[in-house]
Amino acid sequence: MIDVLYEDDCLLALNKPAGVVVHPTYRNASGTILDALQWRARDWPAPQRPSLVSRLDKDTSGLLIVAKTAPVHAAMQHTMRSEGSEKTYLAIVYGVVDVERGDIDLRLSFDGTDRRRVLASKDVGALSVTRFERLACVEARDAGLSLLRCRLMTGRRHQIRVHLAARGWPIVGDAAYGEPHWTTIGDASLASALRTFPRQALHAHRAAFTHPATGVRLEIEAPVPPDFDDLLTQCGLKCSE
Repeated sequence: MIDVLYEDDCLLALNKPAGVVVHPTYRNASGTILDALQWRARDWPAPQRPSLVSRLDKDTSGLLIVAKTAPVHAAMQHTMRSEGSEKTYLAIVYGVVDVERGDIDLRLSFDGTDRRRVLASKDVGALSVTRFERLACVEARDAGLSLLRCRLMTGRRHQIRVHLAARGWPIVGDAAYGEPHWTTIGDASLASALRTFPRQALHAHRAAFTHPATGVRLEIEAPVPPDFDDLLTQCGLKCSE
């Protein structure tokens, strides 16, 4: 069952739950988002067929945009790279972020010893920029937590996760790029909530772009899921998003 946020003759936008794989892999051969889209598209007229404009990691929730034809997909690939388009995420991170906003400008490359991981560097790799804004922060006992809005200025694999970790603000629940910072939090109840959060606290929240057919600016938002909202409450982070 797909949670559709928007649909017309050109595009479909859906709200992906955490824990669901987007594309089939050797470990997840079925039950993917693409499988569900192909089932939904079984009665679409030719030449319509679903084609993902963007992707999300398995344990990231939120907005996915789907093109219904190859020309629309090509147009959207160009549109989403243009300066006027926006794609923003919400992230709960360890640490009190001490600046209101800023850019993280670090190059990204694959780890030569583990291709599943990405490394950040000032000099090596593809140019990558993440723009962030602090929405809330709280000084938990012996530690801190912050809620950030992150805008992708480029679209690299694991970009937000790697950039935030490189700045010393790893995303809560990110087993690949975050140390178990919950061990530094003195509040036992909060530490338990952070330790048991089952995925990275990253949500693809909003996209804004020019519609490829109508030329009208379109804004689509994926509501914050219950697990993310509950964690915000437990952390004492207020979010009006």
